[in-house]
Amino acid sequence: MDRTIYTDDHEAFRESCANFLAKKVAPHIEQYIEDKALPRDFWTQAGELGLLGLEVPEEFGGSEANDFRFNAVFAEELSKVSAALASCVGIHTDITAPYIVALGTQEQKERWLPGIVSGEILLAIGMTEPGGGSDLAALKTTAVRDGDGWVINGSKTFITNGFSADLVVTAVRTSPEKGAKGITLFAIEAGDEGFSRGRKLDKVGQTESDTAELFFENVRVGDDRVIGEVDRGFIYMMQKLPQERLSCAISNVAHAKQILDETIQYAKDRQAFGQSIGNFQWNKFLIAELVTQIEVAEAYIDQAVLAHSEGRFTAIDAAKAKWYTSDVQNKVLDHCVQLHGGYGFMNEYRVARAWRDARVTRIWAGSNEIMKELIGRDLGF
Repeated sequence: MDRTIYTDDHEAFRESCANFLAKKVAPHIEQYIEDKALPRDFWTQAGELGLLGLEVPEEFGGSEANDFRFNAVFAEELSKVSAALASCVGIHTDITAPYIVALGTQEQKERWLPGIVSGEILLAIGMTEPGGGSDLAALKTTAVRDGDGWVINGSKTFITNGFSADLVVTAVRTSPEKGAKGITLFAIEAGDEGFSRGRKLDKVGQTESDTAELFFENVRVGDDRVIGEVDRGFIYMMQKLPQERLSCAISNVAHAKQILDETIQYAKDRQAFGQSIGNFQWNKFLIAELVTQIEVAEAYIDQAVLAHSEGRFTAIDAAKAKWYTSDVQNKVLDHCVQLHGGYGFMNEYRVARAWRDARVTRIWAGSNEIMKELIGRDLGF
Protein backbone atom coordinates (compact mmCIF):
# COMPACT_ATOMS: atom_id res chain seq x y z
CA MET A 1 0.00 0.00 0.00
CA ASP A 2 1.32 3.42 -0.94
CA ARG A 3 2.20 5.78 1.89
CA THR A 4 0.51 9.14 1.42
CA ILE A 5 1.63 11.40 4.27
CA TYR A 6 5.04 12.32 2.86
CA THR A 7 5.64 14.98 0.21
CA ASP A 8 8.47 15.37 -2.28
CA ASP A 9 10.29 17.52 0.29
CA HIS A 10 10.12 14.75 2.86
CA GLU A 11 11.37 12.17 0.38
CA ALA A 12 14.25 14.42 -0.67
CA PHE A 13 15.15 14.75 3.00
CA ARG A 14 14.92 10.97 3.33
CA GLU A 15 17.43 10.55 0.52
CA SER A 16 19.85 12.95 2.20
CA CYS A 17 19.55 11.08 5.50
CA ALA A 18 20.01 7.71 3.82
CA ASN A 19 23.09 8.88 1.92
CA PHE A 20 24.71 10.27 5.07
CA LEU A 21 24.06 7.07 7.00
CA ALA A 22 25.24 4.80 4.20
CA LYS A 23 28.50 6.67 3.68
CA LYS A 24 29.43 7.92 7.14
CA VAL A 25 27.75 5.62 9.64
CA ALA A 26 26.91 2.11 8.43
CA PRO A 27 30.56 1.19 7.68
CA HIS A 28 31.50 1.95 11.30
CA ILE A 29 28.71 0.15 13.19
CA GLU A 30 31.05 -2.64 14.31
CA GLN A 31 33.30 -0.07 15.97
CA TYR A 32 30.31 1.56 17.65
CA ILE A 33 29.33 -1.83 19.04
CA GLU A 34 32.83 -2.44 20.36
CA ASP A 35 32.97 1.01 21.96
CA LYS A 36 29.43 0.79 23.34
CA ALA A 37 28.91 4.37 22.19
CA LEU A 38 28.60 6.65 19.19
CA PRO A 39 31.73 8.71 18.49
CA ARG A 40 31.71 12.48 18.69
CA ASP A 41 32.33 12.84 14.98
CA PHE A 42 29.00 11.14 14.30
CA TRP A 43 27.24 13.88 16.24
CA THR A 44 29.17 16.75 14.69
CA GLN A 45 28.74 15.37 11.16
CA ALA A 46 25.00 15.02 11.73
CA GLY A 47 25.00 18.55 13.10
CA GLU A 48 26.76 19.92 10.02
CA LEU A 49 23.98 18.48 7.87
CA GLY A 50 21.28 20.09 9.99
CA LEU A 51 19.90 16.78 11.24
CA LEU A 52 19.96 17.61 14.96
CA GLY A 53 17.97 20.84 15.00
CA LEU A 54 14.68 19.96 13.31
CA GLU A 55 12.69 21.43 16.21
CA VAL A 56 15.11 24.20 17.16
CA PRO A 57 14.40 27.83 16.08
CA GLU A 58 16.56 29.27 13.33
CA GLU A 59 17.98 31.97 15.61
CA PHE A 60 19.79 29.22 17.51
CA GLY A 61 21.01 27.38 14.42
CA GLY A 62 18.11 24.97 13.90
CA SER A 63 15.82 24.53 10.94
CA GLU A 64 12.57 24.82 12.94
CA ALA A 65 10.72 22.63 10.45
CA ASN A 66 7.52 22.67 12.52
CA ASP A 67 6.64 19.39 10.85
CA PHE A 68 7.24 16.19 12.78
CA ARG A 69 7.20 14.23 9.53
CA PHE A 70 10.83 15.24 9.01
CA ASN A 71 11.70 13.82 12.43
CA ALA A 72 9.87 10.62 11.49
CA VAL A 73 11.78 10.29 8.23
CA PHE A 74 15.12 10.64 10.01
CA ALA A 75 14.06 8.14 12.69
CA GLU A 76 13.07 5.60 10.04
CA GLU A 77 16.37 5.87 8.20
CA LEU A 78 18.34 5.61 11.45
CA SER A 79 16.35 2.51 12.43
CA LYS A 80 17.16 0.78 9.16
CA VAL A 81 20.85 1.00 10.08
CA SER A 82 20.60 0.37 13.82
CA ALA A 83 17.85 0.48 16.43
CA ALA A 84 20.38 1.75 18.97
CA LEU A 85 21.37 4.57 16.64
CA ALA A 86 17.75 5.69 16.41
CA SER A 87 17.46 5.52 20.19
CA CYS A 88 20.51 7.70 20.86
CA VAL A 89 19.57 10.32 18.29
CA GLY A 90 15.92 10.31 19.32
CA ILE A 91 16.87 11.00 22.94
CA HIS A 92 18.90 14.01 21.77
CA THR A 93 16.62 15.50 19.12
CA ASP A 94 13.04 14.40 19.74
CA ILE A 95 12.92 13.83 23.49
CA THR A 96 15.34 16.10 25.38
CA ALA A 97 15.89 19.12 23.14
CA PRO A 98 12.15 19.97 23.02
CA TYR A 99 12.17 20.62 26.77
CA ILE A 100 14.75 23.36 26.33
CA VAL A 101 13.07 24.76 23.21
CA ALA A 102 9.63 24.93 24.84
CA LEU A 103 10.51 25.72 28.45
CA GLY A 104 13.98 27.26 28.47
CA THR A 105 14.68 30.91 29.19
CA GLN A 106 16.28 33.05 26.51
CA GLU A 107 19.60 32.75 28.33
CA GLN A 108 19.30 28.95 28.51
CA LYS A 109 18.48 28.72 24.83
CA GLU A 110 21.40 30.93 23.85
CA ARG A 111 23.69 28.93 26.12
CA TRP A 112 22.80 25.41 24.98
CA LEU A 113 20.78 25.23 21.76
CA PRO A 114 23.55 26.17 19.28
CA GLY A 115 25.75 23.37 20.64
CA ILE A 116 22.83 20.95 20.66
CA VAL A 117 22.22 21.68 16.98
CA SER A 118 25.90 21.39 16.03
CA GLY A 119 26.39 18.13 17.95
CA GLU A 120 28.92 19.68 20.33
CA ILE A 121 26.52 19.36 23.27
CA LEU A 122 25.12 15.85 23.64
CA LEU A 123 21.84 15.47 25.53
CA ALA A 124 20.35 12.87 27.84
CA ILE A 125 17.24 12.86 29.98
CA GLY A 126 17.31 11.66 33.58
CA MET A 127 13.95 10.21 34.54
CA THR A 128 14.26 6.52 35.49
CA GLU A 129 15.58 5.65 38.93
CA PRO A 130 16.69 2.39 40.57
CA GLY A 131 13.55 0.72 41.87
CA GLY A 132 11.29 3.27 40.20
CA GLY A 133 10.92 2.03 36.62
CA SER A 134 7.91 3.48 34.84
CA ASP A 135 6.56 5.16 38.01
CA LEU A 136 7.77 8.69 37.37
CA ALA A 137 5.68 10.09 40.21
CA ALA A 138 7.76 8.11 42.73
CA LEU A 139 11.07 9.91 42.13
CA LYS A 140 13.49 9.90 45.06
CA THR A 141 16.22 12.20 43.73
CA THR A 142 15.80 15.51 45.54
CA ALA A 143 16.70 19.15 45.14
CA VAL A 144 16.71 21.16 48.39
CA ARG A 145 16.71 24.94 48.41
CA ASP A 146 19.93 26.28 49.94
CA GLY A 147 20.36 30.04 49.91
CA ASP A 148 20.03 31.28 46.35
CA GLY A 149 20.57 27.83 44.84
CA TRP A 150 19.68 24.15 45.03
CA VAL A 151 21.49 21.05 46.27
CA ILE A 152 20.69 17.85 44.37
CA ASN A 153 21.16 14.30 45.68
CA GLY A 154 20.12 10.98 44.23
CA SER A 155 20.68 8.75 41.23
CA LYS A 156 19.28 7.72 37.87
CA THR A 157 19.70 4.51 35.89
CA PHE A 158 19.28 3.13 32.36
CA ILE A 159 20.07 6.57 30.93
CA THR A 160 20.66 6.48 27.18
CA ASN A 161 23.59 8.76 26.19
CA GLY A 162 24.25 8.94 29.93
CA PHE A 163 27.93 8.11 29.79
CA SER A 164 28.73 10.72 27.13
CA ALA A 165 26.13 13.44 27.69
CA ASP A 166 27.24 17.02 28.22
CA LEU A 167 23.84 18.11 29.50
CA VAL A 168 21.22 16.03 31.31
CA VAL A 169 17.68 17.30 31.78
CA THR A 170 16.94 15.71 35.14
CA ALA A 171 13.68 15.21 37.02
CA VAL A 172 13.99 15.68 40.79
CA ARG A 173 11.66 16.12 43.73
CA THR A 174 11.58 19.69 45.09
CA SER A 175 8.41 19.53 47.21
CA PRO A 176 8.01 16.03 48.69
CA GLU A 177 4.73 16.93 50.36
CA LYS A 178 3.12 17.60 46.97
CA GLY A 179 3.67 14.15 45.51
CA ALA A 180 3.65 14.20 41.69
CA LYS A 181 3.01 17.95 41.81
CA GLY A 182 6.35 18.55 43.53
CA ILE A 183 8.76 17.57 40.74
CA THR A 184 11.07 20.00 38.94
CA LEU A 185 13.32 19.68 35.89
CA PHE A 186 16.95 20.78 36.20
CA ALA A 187 19.71 20.99 33.61
CA ILE A 188 22.84 19.27 34.93
CA GLU A 189 26.10 19.90 33.10
CA ALA A 190 28.81 17.25 32.87
CA GLY A 191 31.30 19.41 34.75
CA ASP A 192 29.10 20.14 37.74
CA GLU A 193 30.86 19.24 40.99
CA GLY A 194 29.27 16.21 42.61
CA PHE A 195 27.87 14.83 39.36
CA SER A 196 29.32 11.48 38.30
CA ARG A 197 28.53 8.48 36.14
CA GLY A 198 28.86 4.76 36.65
CA ARG A 199 30.18 2.34 34.08
CA LYS A 200 28.57 1.79 30.70
CA LEU A 201 25.87 -0.74 31.47
CA ASP A 202 26.23 -4.19 29.90
CA LYS A 203 22.93 -4.63 28.07
CA VAL A 204 21.43 -7.62 26.25
CA GLY A 205 21.01 -5.55 23.09
CA GLN A 206 21.40 -2.06 21.62
CA THR A 207 25.11 -2.30 22.31
CA GLU A 208 26.00 0.74 20.23
CA SER A 209 24.25 3.07 22.64
CA ASP A 210 26.00 4.15 25.81
CA THR A 211 23.71 3.58 28.75
CA ALA A 212 24.77 4.52 32.26
CA GLU A 213 23.87 5.20 35.86
CA LEU A 214 24.09 8.83 36.99
CA PHE A 215 24.89 9.98 40.52
CA PHE A 216 24.25 13.34 42.20
CA GLU A 217 26.10 13.98 45.44
CA ASN A 218 25.48 17.48 46.76
CA VAL A 219 25.37 18.93 43.24
CA ARG A 220 24.89 22.65 43.70
CA VAL A 221 23.15 24.61 40.94
CA GLY A 222 21.46 27.98 40.67
CA ASP A 223 17.98 28.96 39.53
CA ASP A 224 19.42 29.38 36.05
CA ARG A 225 19.38 25.58 35.79
CA VAL A 226 15.67 25.18 36.41
CA ILE A 227 13.85 24.19 33.21
CA GLY A 228 10.39 25.74 33.23
CA GLU A 229 8.74 26.44 36.57
CA VAL A 230 9.50 24.87 39.93
CA ASP A 231 7.17 21.96 40.83
CA ARG A 232 5.72 21.65 37.33
CA GLY A 233 8.11 19.00 36.05
CA PHE A 234 5.65 16.12 36.15
CA ILE A 235 3.17 18.10 34.07
CA TYR A 236 5.90 18.89 31.54
CA MET A 237 6.91 15.23 31.33
CA MET A 238 3.33 14.14 30.74
CA GLN A 239 3.04 16.73 27.98
CA LYS A 240 6.23 15.56 26.27
CA LEU A 241 5.89 11.79 26.71
CA PRO A 242 3.49 11.34 23.75
CA GLN A 243 6.19 12.52 21.33
CA GLU A 244 8.73 10.23 22.99
CA ARG A 245 6.41 7.25 22.63
CA LEU A 246 5.61 8.13 19.04
CA SER A 247 9.33 8.32 18.25
CA CYS A 248 9.71 4.84 19.72
CA ALA A 249 6.80 3.55 17.64
CA ILE A 250 8.23 4.96 14.42
CA SER A 251 11.55 3.27 15.09
CA ASN A 252 9.90 -0.02 16.07
CA VAL A 253 8.11 -0.38 12.76
CA ALA A 254 10.96 0.83 10.55
CA HIS A 255 13.43 -1.47 12.32
CA ALA A 256 11.26 -4.56 11.96
CA LYS A 257 10.36 -3.72 8.37
CA GLN A 258 14.01 -3.47 7.34
CA ILE A 259 14.95 -6.80 8.90
CA LEU A 260 11.86 -8.45 7.43
CA ASP A 261 12.87 -7.21 3.97
CA GLU A 262 16.31 -8.75 4.47
CA THR A 263 14.71 -11.97 5.71
CA ILE A 264 12.50 -12.19 2.64
CA GLN A 265 15.59 -11.97 0.43
CA TYR A 266 17.27 -14.63 2.58
CA ALA A 267 14.21 -16.89 2.16
CA LYS A 268 14.51 -16.50 -1.60
CA ASP A 269 18.23 -17.25 -1.68
CA ARG A 270 18.46 -20.04 0.91
CA GLN A 271 18.04 -23.49 -0.60
CA ALA A 272 16.73 -26.57 1.21
CA PHE A 273 15.43 -29.81 -0.23
CA GLY A 274 15.93 -28.53 -3.75
CA GLN A 275 14.07 -25.23 -3.49
CA SER A 276 14.10 -21.81 -1.82
CA ILE A 277 12.87 -22.05 1.75
CA GLY A 278 10.36 -19.28 1.02
CA ASN A 279 8.56 -21.62 -1.39
CA PHE A 280 7.53 -23.97 1.40
CA GLN A 281 3.88 -23.26 2.10
CA TRP A 282 4.35 -22.69 5.85
CA ASN A 283 7.09 -20.13 5.27
CA LYS A 284 5.23 -18.48 2.41
CA PHE A 285 2.08 -18.09 4.52
CA LEU A 286 4.09 -16.89 7.51
CA ILE A 287 5.91 -14.23 5.49
CA ALA A 288 2.59 -13.10 4.02
CA GLU A 289 1.28 -12.61 7.56
CA LEU A 290 4.39 -10.73 8.70
CA VAL A 291 4.36 -8.36 5.74
CA THR A 292 0.69 -7.58 6.35
CA GLN A 293 1.26 -6.97 10.06
CA ILE A 294 4.07 -4.54 9.32
CA GLU A 295 2.04 -2.67 6.71
CA VAL A 296 -0.93 -2.36 9.07
CA ALA A 297 1.31 -1.05 11.85
CA GLU A 298 3.02 1.34 9.44
CA ALA A 299 -0.32 2.71 8.24
CA TYR A 300 -1.39 3.35 11.83
CA ILE A 301 1.86 5.07 12.69
CA ASP A 302 1.72 7.21 9.54
CA GLN A 303 -1.64 8.52 10.72
CA ALA A 304 -0.22 9.04 14.21
CA VAL A 305 2.66 11.08 12.77
CA LEU A 306 0.22 13.17 10.76
CA ALA A 307 -2.01 13.70 13.80
CA HIS A 308 0.98 14.77 15.89
CA SER A 309 2.13 17.18 13.18
CA GLU A 310 -1.35 18.73 13.23
CA GLY A 311 -1.67 18.83 17.02
CA ARG A 312 -4.31 16.09 17.25
CA PHE A 313 -2.21 13.33 18.83
CA THR A 314 -3.18 12.39 22.40
CA ALA A 315 -1.44 10.60 25.25
CA ILE A 316 -3.79 7.63 24.76
CA ASP A 317 -2.97 7.53 21.04
CA ALA A 318 0.70 7.42 22.04
CA ALA A 319 0.13 4.57 24.48
CA LYS A 320 -1.62 2.54 21.78
CA ALA A 321 1.11 3.24 19.23
CA LYS A 322 3.94 2.42 21.62
CA TRP A 323 2.67 -0.92 22.94
CA TYR A 324 1.28 -2.19 19.66
CA THR A 325 4.32 -1.47 17.52
CA SER A 326 6.76 -2.91 20.05
CA ASP A 327 4.64 -6.05 20.25
CA VAL A 328 4.50 -6.41 16.45
CA GLN A 329 8.21 -5.65 16.17
CA ASN A 330 9.19 -8.38 18.62
CA LYS A 331 6.88 -10.99 17.09
CA VAL A 332 8.04 -10.26 13.55
CA LEU A 333 11.73 -10.36 14.47
CA ASP A 334 11.32 -13.60 16.39
CA HIS A 335 9.90 -15.19 13.24
CA CYS A 336 12.73 -13.67 11.20
CA VAL A 337 15.26 -15.40 13.45
CA GLN A 338 13.42 -18.70 13.01
CA LEU A 339 13.39 -18.33 9.24
CA HIS A 340 17.17 -17.88 9.30
CA GLY A 341 17.57 -21.17 11.17
CA GLY A 342 20.89 -21.62 12.96
CA TYR A 343 22.30 -18.53 11.28
CA GLY A 344 19.62 -16.48 13.02
CA PHE A 345 21.35 -17.22 16.32
CA MET A 346 24.72 -15.90 15.14
CA ASN A 347 25.70 -12.40 16.21
CA GLU A 348 27.35 -11.80 12.84
CA TYR A 349 23.89 -11.78 11.27
CA ARG A 350 21.88 -8.58 11.55
CA VAL A 351 18.72 -10.50 12.31
CA ALA A 352 20.20 -11.84 15.55
CA ARG A 353 21.27 -8.40 16.71
CA ALA A 354 17.92 -6.92 15.70
CA TRP A 355 16.08 -9.56 17.72
CA ARG A 356 18.12 -8.66 20.82
CA ASP A 357 17.87 -4.94 20.19
CA ALA A 358 14.09 -5.05 19.96
CA ARG A 359 13.41 -6.69 23.31
CA VAL A 360 13.78 -3.49 25.30
CA THR A 361 11.09 -1.66 23.31
CA ARG A 362 8.38 -3.41 25.31
CA ILE A 363 9.96 -2.02 28.49
CA TRP A 364 11.24 1.51 27.95
CA ALA A 365 9.27 4.76 27.51
CA GLY A 366 6.74 3.19 29.88
CA SER A 367 6.32 -0.59 29.86
CA ASN A 368 3.62 -2.10 27.66
CA GLU A 369 1.70 -3.04 30.78
CA ILE A 370 1.62 0.63 31.80
CA MET A 371 0.47 1.59 28.30
CA LYS A 372 -2.46 -0.83 28.53
CA GLU A 373 -3.29 0.49 31.98
CA LEU A 374 -3.52 4.02 30.55
CA ILE A 375 -5.72 2.87 27.71
CA GLY A 376 -7.95 0.94 30.10
CA ARG A 377 -8.38 3.93 32.39
CA ASP A 378 -9.38 6.03 29.40
CA LEU A 379 -12.08 3.48 28.65
CA GLY A 380 -13.54 4.03 32.10
CA PHE A 381 -12.12 1.02 33.93
